[in-house]
Amino acid sequence: MLNRRVPGKFLSHLGATVSLSAALLAGLAPRAFAQDAVPAVSVGAGVRTSFVHNSPQGGSDTDNFFLDNMRLYVSGTAAPKIKFMFNTDYTSTTNDLNVLDAAGQFELSPAFNVWVGRFLPPSDRANLYGPFYAHHWGVYTDGVQDGYPFIYQGRDTGAVYWGQFGKVKVSGGVFDGASLNGENRLLTAARVQVDFWDPEGGYYLNGTYYGDKNLLAVGLAAQEKGSGKTAVSADFLLERKVGTNGAAFSVESEWARYDHLGGYSNRYGVDQGAYILGSYLLPKTPSVTGQFEVLAKYAFAQFRQGITSLDVNFDQKTTEINFNYVIRQFNARVMAFFKDTRFTAVRANFKQFGVALQLQI
Repeated sequence: MLNRRVPGKFLSHLGATVSLSAALLAGLAPRAFAQDAVPAVSVGAGVRTSFVHNSPQGGSDTDNFFLDNMRLYVSGTAAPKIKFMFNTDYTSTTNDLNVLDAAGQFELSPAFNVWVGRFLPPSDRANLYGPFYAHHWGVYTDGVQDGYPFIYQGRDTGAVYWGQFGKVKVSGGVFDGASLNGENRLLTAARVQVDFWDPEGGYYLNGTYYGDKNLLAVGLAAQEKGSGKTAVSADFLLERKVGTNGAAFSVESEWARYDHLGGYSNRYGVDQGAYILGSYLLPKTPSVTGQFEVLAKYAFAQFRQGITSLDVNFDQKTTEINFNYVIRQFNARVMAFFKDTRFTAVRANFKQFGVALQLQI
């Protein structure tokens, strides 16, 4: 369950950039090729792995090690203002290696960008930051976060326009619908976000900036596919520096409703709910590399309109607590977590605790 979604983020946050000049290749390449500069190529990787103790109500406890995600990232410049990204994802849960992102990116100016291929459609902040850039460990298990429909790990295939207008970011696009649920109708998606304090650049987002920014951001997103099939959400992130030693507090929240489009269960037509997350990043100390952080999250979700009389309505309540050691933000962090998930019917309650490691280069 911990890797229900993997949104991901391309190499603006990752990886080392390797640039090969035409001068170095002049003796090996044809003259026509040597006259052109070789585009820069970025390569990176990320891994999330965890130990989890699971204690289901009325069942036997289990202990497992997981390779939650292993990703390889490649991006480069095909021509001036034209880029390409190709990212893969492996998870030991299914033992599959899949294409995460594969897209051409026409980035003519901050206000005019067009992407074509497979990537994250306009949706909630949680989908646009993915597990590697989420603030907490147990993402996409609460019945609320990023219930938007997807082909793989939040992605779909299509085309999107997005633009940055100072502190306002807008995006809108159309995506393949048949690959989502077999219905041959396009999916339309749109998002608007306002950053009242520091702006956030780029299309993909973060769940936190670990005190690098003062943020007050509000986002609205919606998707539609055919008559009466909609998904809508409103998300909020407040993050503020405290003092001068790197301390910061953060509050993240979201409300979402998936009405016969997406959701956490194909047995129910409507999935709706909300969550709130709060954290405090402790000040830096000279004797410790990195910083410690405490975090808590509470979510409430409702599942309604079951497809048969046996699919009775039920609610889900999820409480999560993290104690994190942030060594180098998203590139190196260790996260100890506890999660208590309770249901009013249909499913059995369970508790989890564990330790997780995330590394990126």
